Amino acid sequence: MKLSFPVDNFLKKAAADNRLLPTHISLFMAIFYYSKDDAKSVFQVCRRKLMQFARIKSIATYHKCISELVKFGYIHYKPSYDPIRGSMVSIIHY
Repeated sequence: MKLSFPVDNFLKKAAADNRLLPTHISLFMAIFYYSKDDAKSVFQVCRRKLMQFARIKSIATYHKCISELVKFGYIHYKPSYDPIRGSMVSIIHY
């Protein structure tokens, strides 16, 4: 089975990146899952849903992983401090 382009590239890069932990990979996969069919655009995500899908129980772990994925150059993330609107995320393609 051939993976989609963003996931395939992410997994290749992640295999060589010793900074990533399983929680980073799980969170990236959750972000990709919620990107709908167009992973190239900016889209809204809900922290609660991402944490549930990625099996992350701690909010501190979620924020640490999100900020590290941004720092390591895997995603762009614009937090929303509004409980109704979701944060904006886009996947960086290589």
